[in-house]
Amino acid sequence: MVTRIGVIGTGMMGCEHIRNVNANPNAVITAISDPHEEPLEWARKALGADNSVAEFRDHRELLKSGEIDAIVVASPNFTHHALLLDILHTDMPVLVEKPMCTTIEHCQDVVALAQQRSALTWVGLEYRYMTPIARLLDVVNSGELGDVKMLSIREHRFPFLQKVNNWNRFSRNTGGTLVEKCCHFFDLMNLIAQSPPVRVMASGAQDVNHLDEFYDGERADILDNAYVIVEFANNMRAMLDLSMFAEVGRNEQEIAVVGSLGKAEAHIPGPGHIYVGNRSSRDIRKIDATMSPDVAYAGAHFGASYVEIDKFVKAVISKDNAEVTVNDGLWSVVLGVAAHRAIDEQRVVEIAEFNLQM
Repeated sequence: MVTRIGVIGTGMMGCEHIRNVNANPNAVITAISDPHEEPLEWARKALGADNSVAEFRDHRELLKSGEIDAIVVASPNFTHHALLLDILHTDMPVLVEKPMCTTIEHCQDVVALAQQRSALTWVGLEYRYMTPIARLLDVVNSGELGDVKMLSIREHRFPFLQKVNNWNRFSRNTGGTLVEKCCHFFDLMNLIAQSPPVRVMASGAQDVNHLDEFYDGERADILDNAYVIVEFANNMRAMLDLSMFAEVGRNEQEIAVVGSLGKAEAHIPGPGHIYVGNRSSRDIRKIDATMSPDVAYAGAHFGASYVEIDKFVKAVISKDNAEVTVNDGLWSVVLGVAAHRAIDEQRVVEIAEFNLQM
């Protein structure tokens, strides 16, 4: 069975997913939708010269077309809520790119609707599937590190890329940098902690990037660096160190997990392995973290988005549950929103302020 996929939003990530599906033997792109001509042209190039894909300017026409079995939403962040309100009233399986929505309230709407239907709703937090991170998670889940007490994530990277109509230059469209970019890392924190977050402390600002960029007379306002600390109910602490003007380093991401018995480290792009240390023996060993040959398209995320699409397609075919749920999507946004509030109000933010149940 080949799953027919429709892609809503054909910008950078939409085209990335088109290439993922092109490389997947169990799926095919049969329809695309975008209100803008330029990203539709990008999609045509990604699809190749021989494609006969249906094109729509309105996602509602795609939903009614009968051309698809499942949907990938890769449109700008601020459109996700409205799109999902339409999609979740159908029985169509959907994968929505991160962040699920830009606000906690909109995420709650999505959770409520997804719980009322049987069709699959998957959230695109693909960093879980980067091979070094996946191997790191295997080590954590094995119990080898003992009781995990500390998690540190460093992302030192390049500035935000330019998007259609420069939508990602404004926090009102993205949810803010710590929602837009860092929900991946907050998802990893929640996944490793396996415990409710309790409070968030943060310091950050827009210090270097986009300071001289104005659109319709308004200056870009996206934060470009921050430190965030999250405390969890099980006494685990996690820290994010983000810089969006630090592309001249050896690694884009560095992750360290420290437990009562040992420590594990992953680096991306990295050396093709992770390091695991044992406190008792003082031994440090390497675990292979090279990309599987089953990954048919490495793309921009070291094969992670291909793995994500492959898992999504297999879940659609087998009618399995989502590995990355709407609750995961909600809580990754909660921590980003809390971090922005901590920066804006210069205080510790208690998660209880949001009146949520994990």
